Amino acid sequence: MDAEFSSRDSPTIWFVEQITPELLQSSAVRRIICEVQTPFQSVQIIETGPFGRSLVLDGKMQSAEADEWVYHESLVQMVMMAHEHPQRVFIAGGGEGATAREVLRHASVAEVVMVDLDEQVVALCREHLPNHHQGAFDDPRLALCYADAVAYLREHDATYDVLIVDIADPLEGGPAVLLYTQEFYRLAASRLAPGGLLVTQAGPIGPLDVTEVFTAIHRTMASVFDHAAPYGAYVPSFGTAWGFVAAGMADAPRLAALTPVDVERRLADRVGPSLRYYDGPAHAGMLQVPKYVRDAIAAETRVITDANPLFAV
Repeated sequence: MDAEFSSRDSPTIWFVEQITPELLQSSAVRRIICEVQTPFQSVQIIETGPFGRSLVLDGKMQSAEADEWVYHESLVQMVMMAHEHPQRVFIAGGGEGATAREVLRHASVAEVVMVDLDEQVVALCREHLPNHHQGAFDDPRLALCYADAVAYLREHDATYDVLIVDIADPLEGGPAVLLYTQEFYRLAASRLAPGGLLVTQAGPIGPLDVTEVFTAIHRTMASVFDHAAPYGAYVPSFGTAWGFVAAGMADAPRLAALTPVDVERRLADRVGPSLRYYDGPAHAGMLQVPKYVRDAIAAETRVITDANPLFAV
């Protein structure tokens, strides 16, 4: 069941999203800002009562003003702080501009290559979600390209210190599926500079939905990289805890090696007091995923490939 707008026998319009087969989350909609069908996906930008302006793709909440900073700081800052001196960064997706915003906080960054498939999504976010991107699209260090990220990395042999995958979940028929496969991770690993790190958003990790996509994504990454670290954060607008996986080859730093004291020192040196969610204690806490998540990871047998991208066993 896709998300929907419903009047529910009252003048209030509700945005309704299915979190699990038997769980819905509803938010009152103050305003529908735009609804567009692009060549790749359905796009809605709405203003909800609890979460403010929000981006919805194919019926799924992607980010909301009230808590997008929890998601984007978690996605970006864990690996940026773990890297000794990130200078070149690649972003796959990230249409709202918030992922680029977090990367560009780092003065060490000389170039960010952001490759998003859907030019219309980026244009709509640039116009209607200014609190997400906060001017990141105007930073001269950002090179924006509208293309398939897999094709771009195949055609360009540049290497990066950090590679960030900020795309939709691997839904059947969606444009993001192939960026969760072994084939893509092997390609991405070949585009990492020595000591480089890759991180991806990896779907929900609540007790009801941890095996939906997260465990298979983690297993697939662990089959390619020498180490893959799962971590998570609760994002209220998503209706559940959310998972991420950071990975690297043997020469890459491990997230768990960075102590809270190390994080606080690097934060002070690199970005100052501007962050709202991520700090030393948060870094350590996000890596302590619950036992049920660890057990689900240990039990997972699925590996995602180009030939088998939709988790069919």
